[in-house]
Amino acid sequence: MKPIRTDPAAPRDTLESWRRRRLIAAGFDAQLAAGIADSGIDLHELLVLVDRGCPPELAARILAPLQRPAP
Repeated sequence: MKPIRTDPAAPRDTLESWRRRRLIAAGFDAQLAAGIADSGIDLHELLVLVDRGCPPELAARILAPLQRPAP
């Protein structure tokens, strides 16, 4: 089995583009997909929720990081 090689010089937007395309294919609108693609939201968990019938907007809200109030 060959090890997976990653190129540190590869453009970051390659991963973000793939994530965005995957989200759109799963039913997310383009604007929401673009916002999620560069976030730290776990794509696998997001797609599990959608596969179980959760609307994409709600799935994104459920997995979005909590915003803490300013002190």
